[in-house]
Amino acid sequence: MTEIAHKRYVIIVGGGNGARMNNPIPKQFLKLDGKPVIMHSIDKFLNTDPNFEIILVLPEEHIKFWESMCEEYGFRKPVKIALSGETRFHSVKNGLEFVTDDNSVVAVHDAVRPLVTSKTILAACKAAEMYGNAVPAIPISDSIRQIETTRSIAVDRSRYCATQTPQCFRADILKKAYLQDFHYTYTDDAMVVEAMGEHIHLVDGNPENLKITGPKDLIIAEALMKADSQVFVSNKI
Repeated sequence: MTEIAHKRYVIIVGGGNGARMNNPIPKQFLKLDGKPVIMHSIDKFLNTDPNFEIILVLPEEHIKFWESMCEEYGFRKPVKIALSGETRFHSVKNGLEFVTDDNSVVAVHDAVRPLVTSKTILAACKAAEMYGNAVPAIPISDSIRQIETTRSIAVDRSRYCATQTPQCFRADILKKAYLQDFHYTYTDDAMVVEAMGEHIHLVDGNPENLKITGPKDLIIAEALMKADSQVFVSNKI
């Protein structure tokens, strides 16, 4: 049987600011290995599949800054801009306005996760084509405790995992999910989809796919990128 090629979109959510970084420049625009974090994230998808349609969600006040950065770095990749909303929920909902093919797969990715691998992206997209959704996840290596009102309780970490992005969905499912009313407990797209009764499917994430939220994360990301470059060069020799 011939495999059906689904159109692929990625909504890259870049609504953050530089508060945790103690920097006036929003964290997604900070420089990492010679170019802004957000451009690395976009390139990861286009390098994985050049047919990805990129939808970038930004606050209105960041759009001119984004445009000036594109000029500065000669960034000419085709990108559609959607305006961010009051919360991540509203930002993703705005990005979905640009998804016109309901038979497609939509990936939703944090702009500040520039170290996602092509393997993770493809695994999530292909699983979403099969099951309707897919969320990358990695095991938790630290011991964890559940906090109650007056005490904490040790829990079995093997029963838990940490989720990442891109979280991928069939477009018709994700659009239907975002017709629901917003609820303050929604912290990612999987929770929105799960709220309408869908079972969430997990795929293997990549441990280095960290979310850059503070200055230390940027240092770690820089070190990981340099390490990957050295491994790539040594493998070619």
